[in-house]
Amino acid sequence: MDGCIFCKIASGEVPAKVVYRAGDLLAIEDLNPQAPAHLLVMPVKHYEALWDVTSANHGDEKLAARLLEIAARLGRERGGAQGYRIVVNTGSDGGQTVGHVHLHVLAGRRMTWPPG
Repeated sequence: MDGCIFCKIASGEVPAKVVYRAGDLLAIEDLNPQAPAHLLVMPVKHYEALWDVTSANHGDEKLAARLLEIAARLGRERGGAQGYRIVVNTGSDGGQTVGHVHLHVLAGRRMTWPPG
């Protein structure tokens, strides 16, 4: 998608600290971390929001499952032995600032509630 920063990262056009890349998934370090470990897990292919990845919207159900699987694995590996948080912001009211679906993985500290 033209202008999408995550698509540019996925294509190698824009540099990022890539911590995982396999097939159609990519994980990078967040530029503004909110925890000692703060990663963004995303599909390489452009999908606007999580709904677009789901089979209910003719997306790829297996891709949605892999997104969650990799996010959980990275959460555990990056300091989440005692717990971690996975967040998906959807739409402007949900806090989504980049229109390319991505899961935030936060680990390495105690998470509080409400988050904000």
